[in-house]
Amino acid sequence: MAPTFKDLQLTGIGGRDSGGGRDSVAIDVDDDLEDVRLLDSYEDGYGSYDNNNLDSGKSNEGLEEGGMKRIQVKVTGMTCAACSNSVEGAVMSLNGVVSASVALLQHKADVVFDPNLVKEDDVKNAIEDAGFEAEILKEKNTSRSKPQGTLVGQFTIGGMTCAACVNSVEGILRKLNGVKRAIVALPTSLGEVEYDPLIISKEEIVNAIEDAGFDGSFVQSSEQDKIVLGVVGVLNDLDAQTLEGVLCNLKGVKQFGFNRVSKELDILFDTEILGPRSLVDAIVRETSGRFHLHVKNPFTRMVSQDEEETSNMYRLFTSSLFLSLPIFLMRFICPHIPLLYALLLKQCGPFQMGDWLNWILVTLVQFVIGKRFYIAAFRALRNGSTNMDVLVALGTTASYVYSVYALLYGAVTGFWSPTYFETSAMLITFVLLGKYLETLAKGKTSDAIKKLVELVPATALLLVKDKGGKNVGEREIDALLIQPGDVLKVLPGTKVPVDGNVVWGSSYVNESMVTGESAPVLKEADSLVIGGTINFHGLLHVQATKIGSDTVLSQIISLVETAQMSKAPIQKFADYVASIFVPTVVGLSFLTFLVWYISGSLGAYSDDWLPPHGNHFVFALMFSISVVVIACPCALGLATPTAVMVATGVGANNGVLIKGGDALERAQKVQYVIFDKTGTLTQGKATVTTVKVFTEMDRGDFLRLLASAEASSEHPLAKAILEYTRHFQFFEASKDSEENNDGSAMSAWLLDAVDFSAIPGRGVQCHIDGKRILVGNRSLLTENGIEIPTNVENFVVDLEDKAKTGILVAYDSELIGAVGVADPLKREAAVVIEGLKKMGVRPIMVTGDNWRTAKAVAKEVDIQDIRAEVMPAGKADVIRSFQKDGSVVAMVGDGINDSPALAAADVGIAIGAGTDIAIEAADYVLMKNNLEDVITAIDLSRKTFTRIRLNYFFAMAYNVISIPLAAGVFFPWLGIKLPPWVAGACMALSSVSVVCSSLLLRRYKKPKLTTILEKHGDFGM
Repeated sequence: MAPTFKDLQLTGIGGRDSGGGRDSVAIDVDDDLEDVRLLDSYEDGYGSYDNNNLDSGKSNEGLEEGGMKRIQVKVTGMTCAACSNSVEGAVMSLNGVVSASVALLQHKADVVFDPNLVKEDDVKNAIEDAGFEAEILKEKNTSRSKPQGTLVGQFTIGGMTCAACVNSVEGILRKLNGVKRAIVALPTSLGEVEYDPLIISKEEIVNAIEDAGFDGSFVQSSEQDKIVLGVVGVLNDLDAQTLEGVLCNLKGVKQFGFNRVSKELDILFDTEILGPRSLVDAIVRETSGRFHLHVKNPFTRMVSQDEEETSNMYRLFTSSLFLSLPIFLMRFICPHIPLLYALLLKQCGPFQMGDWLNWILVTLVQFVIGKRFYIAAFRALRNGSTNMDVLVALGTTASYVYSVYALLYGAVTGFWSPTYFETSAMLITFVLLGKYLETLAKGKTSDAIKKLVELVPATALLLVKDKGGKNVGEREIDALLIQPGDVLKVLPGTKVPVDGNVVWGSSYVNESMVTGESAPVLKEADSLVIGGTINFHGLLHVQATKIGSDTVLSQIISLVETAQMSKAPIQKFADYVASIFVPTVVGLSFLTFLVWYISGSLGAYSDDWLPPHGNHFVFALMFSISVVVIACPCALGLATPTAVMVATGVGANNGVLIKGGDALERAQKVQYVIFDKTGTLTQGKATVTTVKVFTEMDRGDFLRLLASAEASSEHPLAKAILEYTRHFQFFEASKDSEENNDGSAMSAWLLDAVDFSAIPGRGVQCHIDGKRILVGNRSLLTENGIEIPTNVENFVVDLEDKAKTGILVAYDSELIGAVGVADPLKREAAVVIEGLKKMGVRPIMVTGDNWRTAKAVAKEVDIQDIRAEVMPAGKADVIRSFQKDGSVVAMVGDGINDSPALAAADVGIAIGAGTDIAIEAADYVLMKNNLEDVITAIDLSRKTFTRIRLNYFFAMAYNVISIPLAAGVFFPWLGIKLPPWVAGACMALSSVSVVCSSLLLRRYKKPKLTTILEKHGDFGM
């Protein structure tokens, strides 16, 4: 299991200051090879920086300027709020103390005082006089700026079993001073916490999780990167000190700790200062290769933790089964084997041999194997909540205590009652079986992320260069040690290890596993490549540009993980039920016992119903225990998160990135889908089809004037005009100009344009040779007092009727020409629109283009509802107009120009994102520029929530039917009675069935449009 920082020996990072402070070991980093030089990783002088810098506390600078001093005191012995109040009162009673804040869970006091009136020892003595132990923590000195703002940290949380546990952890985290937001995901056992590092540290968050009774460990944060190294060769304290000596002199290292049990070295470092390979190389070089280091992938470590949990659950189950099987045999099989039964009936002291064996075996099951239920139940009750473990602990304890009581009572009085040791043992065995199957099934829900992680190769070939930049060899390195600027050799048939630029070579690369595009993409010099894609035939040299969490694949994984942690609004139902479930079940159990016991004592039912040698108390108790153990809150808690987790993974595999359960829930209710025209319904590849000059100006001069005006514009139509001028052979094309659209390749031909400005929804204007030129639509010209002749108007109208855009050009207050630009429709546009209609979704088109062009395009795809001549800012108003009656509206756009509209929509869908997946305004990000994925997004959302509703139905129906059945409601008429161990088996399998139900979503296939058109009827649109 991965070490937590609680288990680690945290070591401060120190250095020597320029003033000759304490000595530190100077490290010589001169080397001829560029890849192993540590560059600026070391420094000769900087202030000491220990792990306490991460432990938080407000900056002391302002206090020192005001004559005040702040210290932190570790306080031992506090157990409740009254203790913390006592400490605060004792400190505040000192003359000169300005403020005192005590954090109970962190066992720490933050004190601000006037050093002229109060000394540190006075504060320490005051706390000790109040009955607690106190220790002044070292002052945090650092010459580096402290983190500003909040950080987002990810933590593993072990021991959660149901929604009640999740609510408990979230409640504890949100109450911590400095925590802004906390989200906990049950299926992944992860928590995401937004916190202020100036107030609370990640170690304190981990301590809070562990104080609440759960296992906690820090994974990573948004500020620093973390690397975990497996270390071979550390044999004693001297070896550990050698490691510390190297790391203490490394600039950029924030904190480190070595776990001597797992032999893992955890290091937090600033990626802007220090590279991971520099870190590893420094340790190897400075220790003369004494240690062998290998990087441990954070995700695979988390996977190994899940596998360890599954393995541990299997060991517990098999151990419980091994001990419970003899109990079962003695109870049900041995009475039919005279020789064995006689041996069990043999008297041995006050009890029979069989009683002794039963008692010993069950005690081992109950308190050794089953102690996890007691621990978890104690955690829950201590935090004011209840969960399934409370029910299991209650049911098994009741059975065990009664059986022990029956034995002792019989030994004392001679009146023997039957014992039910097998109930306790078999109940724990079946519950553990259910938990084992549940962990197996839950592990399958993260298969999508595992597949994404497996796309990245484990190693890479680094081209080693000398100081002159000449290749002098190759070196195989761990892919996690790649640094920006590294040049990597990608052999044919291997995977690209990291995002980067091709600096040499040519080949076709398969990017389908990331972007969803099936056709191989040609890659040559200056082409971008994505880590995890497959190089086909050629040899490539790739320079790394993005590493670690900045790569496309890492962002996809991060987005999917974040989505899996988010809660759908429907989850609130499960959270509410979980909060009252266990108390309700315990109440029903007690009521069941009273009804059966009292009615039996009053003779309301025949004694023939009682078990052999039984009595009314035992009869009622078995019904009561069955009620406790058959109830299952876990199934309700797993109904939504497991389905969301599988759905987000399935979506990622199909090129549809979903940003959370709330987005899934809204998308399945969508009634309107609003499409932007340019680049969404159309291909976004505008081309000039017609050029008309209305004056005596030469055509070449007209195009040069037009190109000069549009050269500074980034609008797609401007790009089309520039592309046309190049292909018209007036100017030479170049890759730089094609990529940047800055006209640099045409600088010899273009005229100087000054005072350039782009007018949204209108066009552009600038001055050339001292005269103003306008390029845009009718509105731009008329607003500037330029009249449009009839022949020009007819020319533009004719273009618009053919779904083309007419661009007018005026120079020196005279209209001199027009350009017709066409943007072809996507081949799937018409059938996707028809498919949405058949699904009951109404399509709408909104565009900034004129009405004629908009109507012509809409006619081709059969959209009846159009909004044309809408300014970019006005698209959000159009969306709000549809939302007024409570309708759910989705907006499909490119995620850049349409960001306000995407944000205003209930569901924002960014299409054709490619490698730009971090689109904040979008709820869905479609990797491919294919409209069919819009249908996939809505269809997947609907199927997911159909599955969630089915899960809730199963979970609720199970409890509604099983609890009365276990309580014996049907026993008087049908004679059906569930022994507690059978009830426990039903409970264990109920949550497994819900997880398996969610796993059926893995079989999801993207809908075929032909199937949709055939399946759905006409909704009258």
